[in-house]
Amino acid sequence: MVLAMELDYATNEPKMEKDYSESVKLLLPEVEQLVASGELQQALAKLHALEKKTRSAADTWSTAQLLERIVDICGTANEWVLLEQQVALLAKKHGQLKVAISKMVQRAMTYVDKTPDEPTRVQLIDSLRVVTEGKIHVEVERARLTRMRVAIYEQHGMVKEACEMLQEVQVETYGSMERREKTDFILEQMRLCLAKRDYVRMAIIGHKINPKYFTREGTEDLKLRFYELMIQYDLHEENYLEVCRHYQQVYNTPSVQEDAQKWPVVLQNVVLYLVLAPYDNEQSDMLHRVQGDHRLEKLELCAQLAKSFSTMELTRWPAVEAVYGAEFQATDVFSSATDEGRVRWGVLRDRVIEHNVRVVARYYGRATLGRLSELLDLGSDEVERFLARAVVDGSVYARIDRPRGVVSFERPSDAEDQLNTWASD
Repeated sequence: MVLAMELDYATNEPKMEKDYSESVKLLLPEVEQLVASGELQQALAKLHALEKKTRSAADTWSTAQLLERIVDICGTANEWVLLEQQVALLAKKHGQLKVAISKMVQRAMTYVDKTPDEPTRVQLIDSLRVVTEGKIHVEVERARLTRMRVAIYEQHGMVKEACEMLQEVQVETYGSMERREKTDFILEQMRLCLAKRDYVRMAIIGHKINPKYFTREGTEDLKLRFYELMIQYDLHEENYLEVCRHYQQVYNTPSVQEDAQKWPVVLQNVVLYLVLAPYDNEQSDMLHRVQGDHRLEKLELCAQLAKSFSTMELTRWPAVEAVYGAEFQATDVFSSATDEGRVRWGVLRDRVIEHNVRVVARYYGRATLGRLSELLDLGSDEVERFLARAVVDGSVYARIDRPRGVVSFERPSDAEDQLNTWASD
């Protein structure tokens, strides 16, 4: 019995008791003659008879050769049902060698593209997926078969079914799959989640990829695909600072840097999404670093917009519309032809006003609501709304005296500050 055999711990297979390689070499020409004369069943019977002996003797090479030949006979003869039956039968044989099963499944997969029609192809793929289910030694083959099946689902517009089937495969746990193929598989899972509009699961799957992997040579195509998917996700979440970071990674890619058609568009998106991000220390720091890129000088309007947000001077919204409106509303970011573009143009107006509120708070100790309305180009109600928002996010300190119509930007000093002031006099 195979179960009682001594194991070869290098391969985790039983140690070979007898070498049948010569018997296999002698049998194959005889089998070829039977196949040529159309006697498939007799040929298969002879192969099965010898396969039983090689399997019992744990002769891995000979068993694999016989299993592959059985697959070739069925596939070459276009006997697709027989092929499925033979593969299923051989995989279930008692004590079947793992290496032999792997070789057999790999050979059967080569006939998937040779099937005459789609129903036959689907049937063969499904049969092979059943054979590989729950077997670690053919987990990579099962993943590849699943991807073939998913592609067929997607061709018929069955995105939900395709997404659910692909998510069943947890390739990140596969030790035998190369990292590039693993990353490519996870990117496909992310793409289908986006197509299904399952943004929560897409974000979870996205965390399975370590961006440091993209620093390796030969991964640029995967890197660009990953960040394109993440851009779509964060645009949906309206997380503009993350969108800017993703575009920054795309911009730093050598192939983009060398393409005179690509880098200006990507750098423009970096600037536009950066100014759309809410103000904080991180956004301010990134804005100054982007301004240090010498290539930004070639994008005059983007350079001007970045400078207007980084200098403590008022930027009037009517002037912004007049200077930037025509060109920026022709881009995908602020396209006037899409709802998303119009929404982002409204967000830009809010960011300009928020910047102006910070400027006023810096240079004014107190100001009337009427004066603030003139400086910010807003009505009194909107002035209060933007002031309240700035106070809540901590970017300014302000107190509104409604009866008097006065806003105070002076932060009251505590006892320690007062003592320090007296000490410095």
